Amino acid sequence: MAEHGRRRWRLVLTASPLQGHMSPMLHLATFLHSKGFSITMAHSDLNRPDPLNHPGLTFLPLRDNLSATADFAGAGQFLQTLNDNCRPHFQHHLVQIIDSQKEASASEKESIVVIHDNLMFFAGSVAADLGLPSIILRTSSASFFPAINIIPQLLEQGRFPVQGPNNQILDNEEIVSELHPIRYKDLPFLCTPIEQTLKTINMIITKKPPSAFLWNTFEFLEPTGLTHIRDHYQVPVFSVGPLHKIIPTHSTSFHKEDTSCISWLDKQAPRSVVYVSLGSLANVDEKISTEMAWGLANSNQPFLWVVRPGLVKGFEWFEFLPEDLVNQMKMRGLIVKWAPQKEVLAHSAVGGFWSHCGWNSTLESMFEGVPMLCQPFELDQKVNCRYLSDVWKIGVEIVAERGEIEDAIRKVLVGKEGEEMKQRAIEIQEKVKVAISHGGSSHNSLEAFVDYILSL
Repeated sequence: MAEHGRRRWRLVLTASPLQGHMSPMLHLATFLHSKGFSITMAHSDLNRPDPLNHPGLTFLPLRDNLSATADFAGAGQFLQTLNDNCRPHFQHHLVQIIDSQKEASASEKESIVVIHDNLMFFAGSVAADLGLPSIILRTSSASFFPAINIIPQLLEQGRFPVQGPNNQILDNEEIVSELHPIRYKDLPFLCTPIEQTLKTINMIITKKPPSAFLWNTFEFLEPTGLTHIRDHYQVPVFSVGPLHKIIPTHSTSFHKEDTSCISWLDKQAPRSVVYVSLGSLANVDEKISTEMAWGLANSNQPFLWVVRPGLVKGFEWFEFLPEDLVNQMKMRGLIVKWAPQKEVLAHSAVGGFWSHCGWNSTLESMFEGVPMLCQPFELDQKVNCRYLSDVWKIGVEIVAERGEIEDAIRKVLVGKEGEEMKQRAIEIQEKVKVAISHGGSSHNSLEAFVDYILSL
């Protein structure tokens, strides 16, 4: 147990029931437990983690009264309901811990610190009400923060969203002058009603800063974004990415992984396979999915395609595809419902990753030195895509049309431009490995974070 003088520590962590938020928090919890801290992992009933995969952690279910099929008007309503429902049980638990300290001996007293992601904002509010320090783990890129933070200003100035005749929202290629190289079309909430946009931003962008931030990124990768965050909040910001590589952990996936795809990859030539996975939340219509399938088939490259049940609107799996196309695809590819992504990306047969550009997927691809084909959908994904293609130059943005897809796959896997992307991806991979090694920026930041907790 972590002790400082005669003090003992109880860290209470909570993350939203989204794959991209829960996984980094579980990695962080495992790391902090390895440093001797007592860990309580509070979680919603929806997408609850498996305690058997995380020995040593104490798990606290929070009654959320939600279901995976609940009908919400939008992300804002979902988040508000989640926070409203989880808050009472979380607060009750913390009050119980505090009350138990009153009769504890000096050697048994625990100092409590709350660590939460920005979507579980109730936790910071409860901590403030109880006089406890709180720390926010941000699981998006640092570059996304200035992009979302500027939207209220752009709305006030009439610069967002960009509208054409009949108030039609335009897919504007113009660069936002304060956010180079971000274009207006890369900003989140592009087609969301203004009132709903402002309400959601006010929920997830904290006005009153926490005691500190953890950011799942690297100093070398996003210096401008990190500087913006530090200047804005004036509290410690620890860049600790990639959290999935700081300590060995069991799988944190919400979905059952089909590991048979690894033996299929073993039979493929080095760097010949395009791996396709659009994450755990995206929904794609039948037309776009069919274009994806034809693009894969026509590229004549081996592929591993994750078609998550429910990915394609109105269908369970890939039964919408014509039988002759399916037969053609089976000759050179494999379709699975879910894959062990980190293991797939580490496989020598994989030469490109066609992704939605969620930040976890981006970090995992960077760590393995795999170039990306970028098909973003919402929120931070479009910003990540822009940086991957225009700044870091290890990705190419995909247009969901079969000819464009075919060209993009060949460009990444067999073209000269793909070779150049691969070289840049390897250079970033080497820097990432340095960052998490002893004396590297992320390693030092994690050690400094442990010291910071002990100083509270």
